[in-house]
Order: sequence, then structure tokens, then C-alpha cells
Amino acid sequence: MTFLEPLSFDIVIIGGGAAGFFAAINAAEMAPEAKICILERGKDVLNKVRISGGGRCNVTHAEFLPKELTRNYPRGEKELRGPFHSFMTGDTIEWFEKRGVPLKIEEDGRMFPESNSSETIIDLFLQESKRLKIELLTKRAVQGLQQKNDHWEISTSQENFVAKKVMIATGSNPKMWNLLQDLGHSIVPGVPSLFTFNISDKRIKDLPGVATNAVVKLKRTKLGTSGPLLITHWGMSGPAILKLSAWGARELSDKKNFEIEVNWLPEISSEEVEAELLRLKKENAKQFPHKYAQFELPKRLWQSLLNASGIDAEIRWADLNKQQLEELQQQLTGGSFQVHGKSTFKEEFVTAGGVELKEVNFKTFESKVCKNLFLAGEVLNIDAITGGFNFQNAWTGGYLAAQAMTAL
Repeated sequence: MTFLEPLSFDIVIIGGGAAGFFAAINAAEMAPEAKICILERGKDVLNKVRISGGGRCNVTHAEFLPKELTRNYPRGEKELRGPFHSFMTGDTIEWFEKRGVPLKIEEDGRMFPESNSSETIIDLFLQESKRLKIELLTKRAVQGLQQKNDHWEISTSQENFVAKKVMIATGSNPKMWNLLQDLGHSIVPGVPSLFTFNISDKRIKDLPGVATNAVVKLKRTKLGTSGPLLITHWGMSGPAILKLSAWGARELSDKKNFEIEVNWLPEISSEEVEAELLRLKKENAKQFPHKYAQFELPKRLWQSLLNASGIDAEIRWADLNKQQLEELQQQLTGGSFQVHGKSTFKEEFVTAGGVELKEVNFKTFESKVCKNLFLAGEVLNIDAITGGFNFQNAWTGGYLAAQAMTAL
């Protein structure tokens, strides 16, 4: 059903996710007289917030230097440096605390609400929207968007709207990318980022749940990352793998099979490993290598790497030959693993791709192609590794867009 008279607003925000709500709430606080609405195509809002961090909502990351923070964005590193000088982690923490939602820092730097529940964040956004009289309209799929003179016309599945300013915060929605393309924007095609690796290899077959720090490299490229690596029933996951998948998203987009190299001893050099193995052979001559794990590795992983080096449980250190020691050193510091496919990392599904970054003014998050059109969050070709960084991009973009949309 279409109304003859379109509904009129000062600001229409398309997309009821993190960036959309953050922009709406801040805009309403900065300009209390402004008429603002959020249009969401689904029946629910803030779905990604709900499932992030295993239902705890990884709000941001405890990194307080803009330059260091930007290093977590495979796409958007250069562009976010300026915005992060205006609104970043410390501002995010203060924003939530002011509104009664204190955050806590975990050992790995990730930050969550003290309640440990994403519902706390969702409730806050919904309460603030209600208090500030922001209209929230669900089941409104945007079908058309065009600029007429000094205003925007938006047609949806239910009714039409006019607005002075429009912000698009629809994430990786191809339909909205198509609408933006029709308006003159260039779109970088979307490919998955943040995925785990499917690996069928006897070295890790019986080790699901084993975790340790490692350096992982994508063979035949310069790409490499470090961090905790988790062995799973289907292969490998954990921050080291997810980071590599993010940095290698474009390179791996059309590859089902590829090869990685894993260094299980990232803290020491290959030469130091060689020297330590020779010391163990000499000083622990009568002991069985299988009995005690070395290099602080998980015991089952150590034993598996011994087996892969041709060293069974009956062999003593003294009896290891040169070839076995060399093979063990290789397994410890540079073992090759064939990857046969990728699995989506369900908690934080992310897409690399979106609006070409040179078409956006990062002081305001306004489009350089269309006046009074603002873009924030993953609708842009910006994505981050796991750890709260994608949300920080949403908060920063939403806040600066709100500032610009309400400026006189």
C-alpha cells in the first residue's frame, strides 16, 4: 500500500544495525528538534549486535592509539586514521558508561559489557531511541532512492519518505550496493572475510581443542599473521587463522585449495630450536622424547609432531639421527598444511567489499558523489579482523556522520 503523501523527516537512516542506531541516537542528542527515523528491512533490528562475541557483544578493543588501532583493518587502515583521532575507543567506553553500560577489558584486549550480554547493548539502543523520539520502522525494504533538488525521496515496500539527509548503514547488502551504484558510486565486489580453514591432516586429526600461539603464513605470498591458533574438528581456527583470512580475503576469494605454513614456536628462531634439540639429545640421552613435551607445547601436539618426524614412542633422545632431528625442527617451525575449503566464522561474519573509499569524505562520512548522503559501517569497503574492531568502525562512522548531519 502506498500513501499519496510521503512521510517527511529531517534525517532518514537506512539500516537498523550498530552504525545506524549509533548515528540516530547521537544525531537526536545533537539536534533535539530534528525529526529522525530508522528504516529496517527485517522484522528485527541489531541482529549482528545480538550474536557478536557469542552473544556477549564485543563492543570494541582496548587499543588507544589511532595509528595502532588502524592496523587491524585490512581495508580502511589509511582512511580511518583521521576519524579515529575524532572518535575512538576511549570515546566509545565513555559513551556507554555515561548511559549506564560499563565495559570490561578481557585478557586479549576485547571489550564487552560488564553484564556479559549483548541484550544490554540492544536494550540501551532501543531505550535511547524511544527517549529521543526516533521513529523505528521495521519491514521497510528500500526499493528506490533518488535525490530531487534539496531533498531525498525514498520508496519502500510499504510507504514513501522524503528527507533532507539520508544515511545508509545497511552493511554488506548487495541490493543497497546496487542502489548506490545507480546513484554513481563505485562498488568493490564483496568477498568473505574472517573464515576458518578446513584441513584434513593426520598431524592434527586427533587434536581438536588444542590451542597454542603460532605464526601462520600463506605460502607463495608475503601474507603472515601470529596469535593463538585453535585446532578444530574440521581444521584450524583461532585469531591467527582469522587474521590471515581477513588480510588474505581478496587473494583467497577464488581459491578452494591453498597451502599454509605453521610455525608452532613463534618466540624463538629456527637456529635456537636446532641448538635446543641438540642439547636435549645430549643431556636427556636416556629419556624418551614422547614422555615430556618440550618448548612449552601442548603434550598431544608435541607427540603428534614427533610422530610426523618419524620418531615413535620407543625411541630415546640419544638414538635420534640427523634426519629425524632436521625433520622435527621443520615440523616445529615450518610445517606445511594443505587447506581444502573455508568455513564461515559464525560469530562475526564479515564481508570485504562495498563503496569505494575514495568516494567518501572521512571527516564527515558524507558521499563525495551525492550531497547529503552519508555512509557508515560495512556498507563501505572497510572491514577488520576479529576482536571488536568492526564495531569500533561502526561507532566512529555513526558518530561523525551524526555530527555532520546535524551541523548548521
